[in-house]
Amino acid sequence: MLNGSVNPESFESSLGMEISKDIQAVMASSDSLVSIDDVQRSLNRSRASVYRYTNTDTRNLNPPFNPRKLNPEYRSDQKDPLLFHPNEVARFAKDVLRIKEVTVEVLNSPSSATQQVLNSILEELRLIRISLQQDQRTSNNFSNHLDRLDDRPAA
Repeated sequence: MLNGSVNPESFESSLGMEISKDIQAVMASSDSLVSIDDVQRSLNRSRASVYRYTNTDTRNLNPPFNPRKLNPEYRSDQKDPLLFHPNEVARFAKDVLRIKEVTVEVLNSPSSATQQVLNSILEELRLIRISLQQDQRTSNNFSNHLDRLDDRPAA
C-alpha cells in the first residue's frame, strides 16, 4: 500500500519529458527518415497505436496531408515500409499528442558512400562551370580583338 498522494500533473510532466528526450534521441541519431519502430519507441506508444495514428489508406498509396494524423513520407509502392520525417514526428507529438516540449535537432551525418559520390559530382560540375566561364571570357576577348582589327583602316 502506498502512502501519500500522487500529483497527476507532475507525473504527466515527467512522462512528457521522457518522451521528449526519446524523440530528441531518435531525431538526433537520424538525418534521414525514421521507421515505424523508431516512432513507436520515441512516442512511447504501442505499434498498433502508432499504426492507428498514421495517415494511411488502402485505396490511396499517398493520401493528402492530414494535420490530425502522423503523415508518412511519399511511397512508390504499397510494399514499401512506412517511413517518417523526424520533423513530422515532432509535429505530431506536439500538435496532436500534446507533448509540451518537443525539440528537433538536426545533426550532420557522417559521410556515406553516396554522400561522397554526390560531393565529387558537385565538385566536378563546379570545375566544368569555371572552365566554361573561362572559355566564354576567352572567346569574348578574342571577338573583341577581331572587332578592333576590323575597325582599323586598311593600308
